[in-house]
Amino acid sequence: MDIVSPQNTRVKEWAQLLEKKHRTRQHKYIIEGIHLVQEALRAGADLECIVYDGEQGVPIELAGLENPLKRVEWVSVSPAVIAKCTDTMTPQPVFAIVRKSKEPLQSLIAERQGLVVVLDNVQDPGNVGTIIRSADAAGAAGVVLGAGCADVYNPKTIRSTMGSLFHLPIVEGELQSLLPEAKAAGVRLVSTSLQAEYSCYSYDFTQPVWLVIGNEGKGISDTTAQLVDDAITIPMQGQAESLNAAMAATILLFEAMRQRMG
Repeated sequence: MDIVSPQNTRVKEWAQLLEKKHRTRQHKYIIEGIHLVQEALRAGADLECIVYDGEQGVPIELAGLENPLKRVEWVSVSPAVIAKCTDTMTPQPVFAIVRKSKEPLQSLIAERQGLVVVLDNVQDPGNVGTIIRSADAAGAAGVVLGAGCADVYNPKTIRSTMGSLFHLPIVEGELQSLLPEAKAAGVRLVSTSLQAEYSCYSYDFTQPVWLVIGNEGKGISDTTAQLVDDAITIPMQGQAESLNAAMAATILLFEAMRQRMG
C-alpha cells in the first residue's frame, strides 16, 4: 500500500481540496466515486492521480480505461485516508484529483447557433449541478457561471452533475463584461419572468440564444436584467407559484432542443 497514514503530507493536500480556497490556490479539485472517475477518464480530463482503497484494489469498472496519452498516477491508500479526503458519510473506495482547465468564453461566442445557459447568483450546489447536467442532456454548447453562484467544484455540485461537468465547457466570470460581448456577437439573451408576454413555447429558440437563470429567491439581478433582450414565461396550469431554478432551466433547454431538432 502506497499511503497508510491520514497524516501524510500529500493526504493533507488532497483533503484541503474539500475547501474552495484551497481548490483556488492549488488549481485542482477532487471527484469521488467510481462513476465520476469513469466519466473523467472517458472524457480525457486532466487527472493528476486516482486514489483507491488498497484493501479492495482497483475497482473493476476502471480497469482498462486509462488514456495512454495522459499518464495518470494510481495511488493505493488505507480506508482511513479515503475517509479523510471525501465528503460523503459512506465514502466510495476511489477518488481522483483533477487539474482545473480554463475554458475560453470565445469558444462559446463563436458557436453561432450556440445554446448556452447563464447562471446569475444561483447559490444552491444541487441546482447548479442539475442545470449543468440538463444542459449536457439537451446538447447545449456550454454553461456560464456569474459571480455569486455555488462553486462548480464543490463536491455537492460535482455529484449533482453526474459527470456532465466533463462533457461541455463551463466558463466562470463577471456577467457585466461577458454578456455584452455575447450580445455584440449577435446572441439573444433570454430570461424568465412571471409578467412576460411570450410563452417559452412560442419563442424562437433556433437563433443563437443564451438562457439567463437567476437566483432561487430573487431571480436575476437588476444589472443583468438591463442586458436581457427578451423575457418569456413558462405556462403553468396548476397552483404552484413558480418553479425551482433547475426545473425552469431544464424545461427551457428541452423546448430549445425540440425546436432545433424539428
